[in-house]
Order: sequence, then C-alpha cells, then structure tokens
Amino acid sequence: MAAFCGRTLASVPGSFRYSSEILRQAGLLITGTLAVVVLMEFVVGMMCATEANYVLRGYGATAYSGVFTSFCGIREMGPYMWGYIIAAKVGCGLVAELGSMRINNEFDAMESLGISSMKYVVATRLVAAWLTFPFIYIVALAMHNVANYLVIVEQIKEVSQGGWEGVHWAFISGADILFSEIKIMTMGTAIVLVAMYYGYTARGGPVGVGTATARSMILNLVLIHIIGSVLTMVFWGLNPNTPVGG
Repeated sequence: MAAFCGRTLASVPGSFRYSSEILRQAGLLITGTLAVVVLMEFVVGMMCATEANYVLRGYGATAYSGVFTSFCGIREMGPYMWGYIIAAKVGCGLVAELGSMRINNEFDAMESLGISSMKYVVATRLVAAWLTFPFIYIVALAMHNVANYLVIVEQIKEVSQGGWEGVHWAFISGADILFSEIKIMTMGTAIVLVAMYYGYTARGGPVGVGTATARSMILNLVLIHIIGSVLTMVFWGLNPNTPVGG
C-alpha cells in the first residue's frame, strides 16, 4: 500500500495534462457529496448544541454553551463526521469504481494504448479531492454552526443570540479553522488513497470488489480516529486556545 501511495503522489504532476478529467471528477464529488455531508453536519450540529445546553444546565452555566459548540464543530465531531461520510460515500464509491475497471481489464486496455492508468484514473481523482474537499467542508461547517444557533437560540431559548455568539466565536480563531482544514484534508487524502489502493488491486470478480470495499471501509474508520486523535494533540495539545482565566 505504501508503494501504491508513493506511485500515486509521484503521478500527480503528470495528471495535470488531463485537466478535463480532474474537473469532471471534481464536479462529481461536489454534486454527489455536498448535500450528504452538509445534512449530516447539520444533524451533528443539532446534537452538539442539545448536549451542550442540557449538560451545562445542571451547573447553571447554559450561558457558556458556546464553548461546547465551538469545540464540537471545529475540533472534534465536525471533522470526525466529515471522515465518516467521505469514507462511506467517496471511499466506497472509489473502490467499487476502480475495482470494476480492474476486473473488466480497463486498466490493461489503457496501458496498451499508452495511457498511464495511474495518471489518468488514480492521480486525477486525488487532485479532484484536494480541489473540492476544502470547499465542501467549509459549507458543511457553516451548516453545523447554523444548527448550533437554531437549537440553542431559537429552540431551547435559554441563551440570547448575542450571548451565544459572543462565547462561541471567542473560542474560535483563524488558526483553529486552518487546523481543522488540515485535519480533514489529511483524513480525506488518507481515505482516497486507501480506497483507490483497494479498488486498483481488486481481484476475484464482483465478490472480490465487495471484499475490497469492506476492507477499505474498516481501515479508513481506523485511520480516521488515529489521524483525528494525533492531530488534535498536535494542534491543541500544548495550546488549547481557550480564552479563560484572569
């Protein structure tokens, strides 16, 4: 797998000659993934806001619900939900697509015509993911915050709009958003590489493609949590960026 990932990254510069394929794949990613990711991030935002309010209510501190929602969306549940959806929607789709091409000998046909399958099929999909993932995540994160607001301010109505926004945004900086983007891009890159590896190397007909899809999903779920935990410690372990204290 490491060798495949290395070959894929080395093929990225050569994939730019297939810019139309990159743009086509980027369009497919946006149209096929954006709505699902946004919807799930909205649901997670509602869950984070509800939990924040009811946990802090026991301490008489519902005014600080914004602390919980800021951490939940930017640092933890936002990126994790992103990883789950990308692994399920994009990752499994890539395994099935590339696996079908492999068992139908399409890669061999490309190579016989002098077209590098690594550059035309694999690297173009990786570049398309790099182009679209930041945009999709920012939109999803915005909907996550909208869900926070609707639950805490409009539904539960124990905190005013100004009170929630003042606390929520006090605990979010530009660096936090950048770190969150790096986190999801690392997850997304790992997911796409793992999925394409299992699809590109699939064997054994349709059953083999199904087995490869299941294996890629399992490995991606493990990688999501490893990457998430490690990058949380790297970005916020020594400097949590929490403006509290005297």
